[in-house]
Amino acid sequence: MTKKITIYTDYVCPYCLLAEHIIENVTQGQDIEIHWRPFELRPEPVPTLRVEDTYLPRIWKQSVYPMAARLGVPIKLPSISPQPRTGKAFEVFAMADEQGLGHPFSMRAMRAFFQEEKDLGNPEVLADLGADVGLEREAVLNALANSTYRVRHQKALRHAHEEMGITSVPTIIVGDQLFRGVPSYDALRRAIDHAVSDTAL
Repeated sequence: MTKKITIYTDYVCPYCLLAEHIIENVTQGQDIEIHWRPFELRPEPVPTLRVEDTYLPRIWKQSVYPMAARLGVPIKLPSISPQPRTGKAFEVFAMADEQGLGHPFSMRAMRAFFQEEKDLGNPEVLADLGADVGLEREAVLNALANSTYRVRHQKALRHAHEEMGITSVPTIIVGDQLFRGVPSYDALRRAIDHAVSDTAL
């Protein structure tokens, strides 16, 4: 009786990592598929955020760090500035997802950025992360160099914007319930309990 959770995310959004911690705890031991979907907060040519500006340090101090402390999630504001674009990372995600590795790659990418300060815009870094979850490193580099998955990624972005109306991340869909932002344990558990399994459709 498999149920499904769909998460629209951007790998440079700290709340996405915090939300995944809740999802992991609530779904532990259950037959639930987790599907990640891309949503770039600042696609080309929108400028990405800079650590030197006041916005990021203020939001992290007021919101991210307190929430992370409550949840027990190790996380830090990366010093990389400006923050990397995530288009290339999502191209690698498309490759990973094609091989059934979308979830582990998404988790690896977020932890690499927020816990190891890895530059998700660097193809060499992305190739290493891909290899960490089972992709062939050279195949990742070749796919990025040849933009093999760019069209697929752009199609996924259009789906998020035009068909699903996604405007922020994380956006989490469980059955007919939609969460914008980090859900509480109880709310997510209730949504999962009431969701119709894929096999019942």
